[in-house]
Formats: sequence, C-alpha cells, structure tokens
Amino acid sequence: TGWIEVVCGSMFSGKTEELIRRIRRAQYASLNVIIFKPKLDTRDKKNTVMSHDGTVIQCKTIKKSEEIYKRVKDCKVVGIDEAQFFDDGIVEVCNTLANRGIRVVVAGLDMDYKGVPFKNMANLMATSEYVTKVHAICPKTGGLAQYSYRKTKSKKRILLGKEDEYMPLSRAAYVEKSVKKSKKVSGKKNKD
Repeated sequence: TGWIEVVCGSMFSGKTEELIRRIRRAQYASLNVIIFKPKLDTRDKKNTVMSHDGTVIQCKTIKKSEEIYKRVKDCKVVGIDEAQFFDDGIVEVCNTLANRGIRVVVAGLDMDYKGVPFKNMANLMATSEYVTKVHAICPKTGGLAQYSYRKTKSKKRILLGKEDEYMPLSRAAYVEKSVKKSKKVSGKKNKD
C-alpha cells in the first residue's frame, strides 16, 4: 500500500529542500517519480521547483489538483510542492493515490502570515502517515521559527514572496511584532 508524508513549516524552513531530498532518494532507488506544483506559484520557472538554497528539480505545473490523476501513470512516488495553494480537492487526490499504492510526499506552509492554519495542509496532516515539521531560525531570538511574519502591508492571504516580503519568527518574536504592528494601526486610527 501507499502512504502520505507531509513536510510542513514556515517560510525559509527547508520544506522544498526536504521534498527534493526525498524525491532524489526515490530516483536513486530507480523508482518512477513525478513532482507537481500549482500554477499559482510563479516565483520560479514554469516546470521547476526550486528551494531557497538554490536546489532545483523538474516538475509539472498544474492548475487544478485533479489534473494529477492523468499524469501519474506507472509512478511509485508523487511529490507535491506548495500544497497550500491547491484547491480543496488536493486532500482527496493525495488519499486516492496513497490508496492505489503510491507514496505521496507533500510540502507546504502549515500557517498563513496571521498564524491561521491552511485547511488543505491541516487535513493532509490529519490523514497522512508521516508528518515532519521543519523550522527556520528566528533572526530575532536565534530560536526555532514557526511563523511566517509578513513585512509588507498587504492584507491578501496569498502573497508570493521571498526574503523581501517575509521573515521567519519564533512564537515570542512573532507575538511581539504583531502587538507592535497592531498598536501602530490602532494609533493611526485614533489620529484620524
């Protein structure tokens, strides 16, 4: 039988790097593999997945999760990057593939910039056999970072970005920055 492995964490925690490492090990074992990423992720070239450390691997870029079914012929291992950006069907797709005997390795953010879990990732973690939570290092405290703090003023839930837009923070640093940010916002409202 197959199974689902979820690699989750904040921005800059090494999720994609770990996905690529696991897929490369499967390739080394001569297993037929394929990787998918959502069309929404336009940070890298269309059919490549690239980690923040510069590691690159080929993939298929798709719009909807159900497209995966058509492309997994004879695959033993399926990799899915940035799973939080896929439609709600990604959970059913992953479970169906695992039920068919395929190993499914999924990487994605577990929470948005407000610290709210992504529904797809939460459901995948609940139904998977293995969950690996990876952490970045907080530049403020030196401790483990589990939050993706947004440095820009955008209120969009999904904002593709890199170091310019996000910073990994520990719980203590995230709470401190969030409190300061809300005080600034409420102070501006009081002045108006």
